Amino acid sequence: MVAIKAGILGATGAVGQRFVEALANHPWFEITALAASERSAGKTYKEAAGWRLDTAMPESVKDIKVVPVDPKAVDADVVFSALPADLALTVEPEFAKAGFAVASNASSYRMEKDIPLVIPEVNPEHLGLLEVQQDARGWDGYIITNPNCSTIVMTVTLKPLMQFGLETIQVATMQAISGAGFSGVAAMAIYDNIIPYIGSEEQKMETETLKLLGEFNGSEIVPADMRVSASCHRVPVTDGHTEAIWAGMRDKPTPEEVRKAFLNFNPGLKELPSEPAKSLIVRDEIDRPQPRLDRNMGKGMSVSVGRIREGIRYIAMGHNTIRGAAGASVLNAELLHSMGKL
Repeated sequence: MVAIKAGILGATGAVGQRFVEALANHPWFEITALAASERSAGKTYKEAAGWRLDTAMPESVKDIKVVPVDPKAVDADVVFSALPADLALTVEPEFAKAGFAVASNASSYRMEKDIPLVIPEVNPEHLGLLEVQQDARGWDGYIITNPNCSTIVMTVTLKPLMQFGLETIQVATMQAISGAGFSGVAAMAIYDNIIPYIGSEEQKMETETLKLLGEFNGSEIVPADMRVSASCHRVPVTDGHTEAIWAGMRDKPTPEEVRKAFLNFNPGLKELPSEPAKSLIVRDEIDRPQPRLDRNMGKGMSVSVGRIREGIRYIAMGHNTIRGAAGASVLNAELLHSMGKL
C-alpha cells in the first residue's frame, strides 16, 4: 500500500503534537509536511516544537523543516488542522480550494450546513455532505470536521441510547486544563480551584450534539429532535474530561438495559487503525471512571462509562486531546480512506 501523504497545520502546538504522535508510525499515512507560524517556519521540528508530551518526539520528524501554513508550501494529500479557530476560518478553505482534504479539529466550520461534523462511531453517513459541499463551493478538495472534545465524549455514549428514544440530555462537565492549551489557564487561577465557565463550550455541546445525531436527507442535516442543556467547568486535572450525564428517554429503560446497550455497542469500524477494540468501556466499580486511571484506555481513544443509575444518570470520561481532538481527526481521515474518499 502506498502511504498517503499527510501534513499537519499548527504542528508545534499542543494538539499539533498529538497529531505528530498519532501519525508518526501510522500504517496508512506518512508525515510529509509540518506547517506552523512564520516564527517557526524554516526551523527543524525539534528546534521549533518545544515538545510537551510525555512520550518522546518521534525520530522521524525531528529533522523535518517546518514550512509556512500555505497550500503552496505543503506537500500532502490530506492536512490535519490544529489551527486556532480564527486562523482556520481563512486558511482551511484555501487548502480545500487547492485540492487538499482537510481534516479539521478547529471549530470554525463545524456548524456550516454543507460541511460534515463527524464521529465515525456515530454518524458516518453524514460524509454524504462532501459532494454537496464540493458542488456548492466549487472546491476540488473539502473540509471535514470533528466536534468539540467534550461533545465527542458525550455523544459517543448517546449513540447506543438512540434506540430508546432520546428526548432530553443534561450534562455537567469537569474538563481538564489541557483543553485550553499549554498556556491556556494560569496556574494561580486553577490551582485549588474550579472555574465554572469555559467560553462558548456550553453552546458547542448544545448545538453540535443535535447535528451529530441528526439525519442526512441527501442534501442537508436535519437536527435531532431533542433538548440538550450543558454546564461546563474547568478543573485541576491535566488530561481527561469527565461528564455527569442525565438522559431522558421515551422508552424509560432500566439502568441494566442501558448498561447492556453500552456493552453491546459495536460500530463496525475495526478495520480502522485508530479505532479501539472497545469504543465504550463499561466500568462497574462504584468510583469509576476516573481521568488518571481511565483516560489512556484504548490508547486514549476509548470512552469509559460508569455509575449508571435510575434516572438515567451516568458518568462518562475520555481523553480530551486524543479521543477529543487529534485522534478524532485521524479516525475521520481513516474512515474517508476506507470509503474511497481519500
